[in-house]
Amino acid sequence: MSVVTRFAPSPTGRLHLGHAYAALFAWEAARRANGCFLLRIEDIDVTRCRAEFETGIYADLTWLGLDWEKPVRRQSGHLAEYSAAVERLAERGLVYPCFCTRAAIRAEIARAGAAPHGPDGPVYPGTCRNLASVERSARVAANLPYALRLDVARALAETGPLDWHDREKGRVVADPALFGDVVIARKEIPTSYHLAVTLDDHLQGVTLVTRGADLFPATHIHRLLQALLGLVTPDYHHHGLIAGADGARLAKRAGAPTLASLRETGSSPAAVRAMVGL
Repeated sequence: MSVVTRFAPSPTGRLHLGHAYAALFAWEAARRANGCFLLRIEDIDVTRCRAEFETGIYADLTWLGLDWEKPVRRQSGHLAEYSAAVERLAERGLVYPCFCTRAAIRAEIARAGAAPHGPDGPVYPGTCRNLASVERSARVAANLPYALRLDVARALAETGPLDWHDREKGRVVADPALFGDVVIARKEIPTSYHLAVTLDDHLQGVTLVTRGADLFPATHIHRLLQALLGLVTPDYHHHGLIAGADGARLAKRAGAPTLASLRETGSSPAAVRAMVGL
């Protein structure tokens, strides 16, 4: 089987060294196997994504010496595909609307005195899971904002036990219940990261997903969605993260130096590769 990898940034800022490592890691994995490297633009967050940042992604990757198969898949051009996947799940009773605000969820957890914690913090307590269908319909008709959540317990009852293969950890038994009933779409956006990335990888024929170890827990949910939607399960390789001088993970919000700024101050592509160890 030909190896197909991908790099899938969001155009919410300029790329930094952590992005360079992730892109180079995927590109090198494909090149070593005489495979194919894809670029995907994850631009469903319309409030934060900017055209100039997308242009910057292409410029930075080209400067690094990376090339990719055309055309580039942009998530904003495939919303109908995500909607269709959500509808397939809804038809089987696996999705329900959740009208809780973040504040209401926090208050419900506080009233309960404690709540299980998952990779993203306290697990949603399932407040809207058992709303009567009449009440759900009335709230939707009243144009209240809502998220669509996956009923994970019901989904697992349908799929049974699941696992996947990670090139670092070997066989991993999936435990999607760690996250509780995750959001897979919203009223105004017909998908979430979890659903979009899982469907995209399948539709693009990705055979090896390389990404940071911080996203390892998300694969539990992605494996469940693959089983529910009849999607191919790729191999995974969750690699380490690039840290700054203070030992903290490089991140946009922490002001990590961008590739553009490094280029402007005289760094070369070879120097950047040396900085990230590739």
